[in-house]
Amino acid sequence: MTQEQWGELKQNLLKTVGRNNYANWIEPLEFFEITEGVATFHVPTTFLGNYVKQNFGDLILFQMTNAGTDVRRVQFRVPANTAMRSAAAKPNGAKPVETKVAARPDAARSTGAQHAGTNRDLLPAAPLDERFTFDSFVVGKPNELAHAAAKRVGEGGPVTFNPLFLYGGVGLGKTHLMHAIAWDLSVNRPDLNVVYLSAEQFMYRFVQALRERKMMDFKSLFRSVDVLMVDDVQFIAGKDSTQEEFFHTFNALVDQNKQIIISADRAPGEIKDLEERIKSRLQCGLVVDLHPTDYELRLGILQTKTETFRKQYPDLVMTDGVLEFLAHRISTNVRVLEGALTRLFAFASLVGREITMELTHDCLADVLRASERKITVEEIQRRVSEHYNIRLSDMIGPKRVRNFARPRQVAMYLAKQLTSRSLPEIGRRFGGRDHTTVMHGVKRIEELRISDGQIAEDLELLRRTLEA
Repeated sequence: MTQEQWGELKQNLLKTVGRNNYANWIEPLEFFEITEGVATFHVPTTFLGNYVKQNFGDLILFQMTNAGTDVRRVQFRVPANTAMRSAAAKPNGAKPVETKVAARPDAARSTGAQHAGTNRDLLPAAPLDERFTFDSFVVGKPNELAHAAAKRVGEGGPVTFNPLFLYGGVGLGKTHLMHAIAWDLSVNRPDLNVVYLSAEQFMYRFVQALRERKMMDFKSLFRSVDVLMVDDVQFIAGKDSTQEEFFHTFNALVDQNKQIIISADRAPGEIKDLEERIKSRLQCGLVVDLHPTDYELRLGILQTKTETFRKQYPDLVMTDGVLEFLAHRISTNVRVLEGALTRLFAFASLVGREITMELTHDCLADVLRASERKITVEEIQRRVSEHYNIRLSDMIGPKRVRNFARPRQVAMYLAKQLTSRSLPEIGRRFGGRDHTTVMHGVKRIEELRISDGQIAEDLELLRRTLEA
């Protein structure tokens, strides 16, 4: 592929992703080469490369193959000669850490009150994504506590818990909440100096300050902020000098009663190679777990995102059942779920077809294969019998007493929801029962899930255990 062809392809991407996304994420990409089916793009920062890969990688790959290019995979790299360069190559909307958050998302690309006395040669921090606000965050049972805590911090009132530590697996909303806090603070407390960056960027700034003998500037910059937000803090684990400086910065800000918000992929006590004194400090505030999403939350996320896409693709038609299907099948990662919907709308728009179940299977074959559940009926039966403290033989056996019948129906319901087995197949694994018996059990649990809080709690706990 030539640079001219890449230029034409970028124009197609502009039509698909919209002007804002194009300016922030696509325009900074520099096509480098294609080797053995792998297309390499140069990016100004690691953060930008990771974000594009997660959110637009599939779309770029589709566009390249659709243009006749023999590409199987795309990758994004920061070239060696620019890895430690300053903000010269950052995309529109990328905010240097010394710049206060813009007063509203649509101003991120054009405004910003600069923090006096800071070093503008330091690396830029992560840009704030204008889509990641509290208005666009879908709240459900697995994330309601994290949302409420983040919302309170975003009000900019007196510090009530410090730090706020958000943790959870990939794609559960940690970064979304971090960005949302920053946007709310920019509106509620524009006087505050809010610093948002990744732990990786904190380390790069520290290393650069050491090399350039500007440690006093570094200390002054980070210890004079009002709100410090650090994403993916597990990155500094095992890096002794960076941990040392982070610890002292943390202590200095806490002593001044300044707000700190931290995110990680696991709880503080579970981050390997993180110093015990830092673990202890991180645990002294409010530690909130973002649980894996449940079906209702995933469906809500899809419905919200679909409303956004309908404005971008007003002529596209989606048949009933597609969103419900995706919410059931892609259960572990919201980013994968949203990426699948993005690809689906883009594909349907490009080929001029309505979004049907057939098109969904064709377009998302690789995603659906990767997300295919490996849970077996036998595993469900074992887990349910352990949960209700009954023997597996009694669950599968003919006894119809309530102590065995209710767990049996719960297991049937989960088998229907979490496996691809048909009702007759499920019935055979429950002592040769008829499919109508399974259907009745599933329907009964669906009713109880709404009216009986204990059953709803049991189902959620068992689902999380089985999907872990």
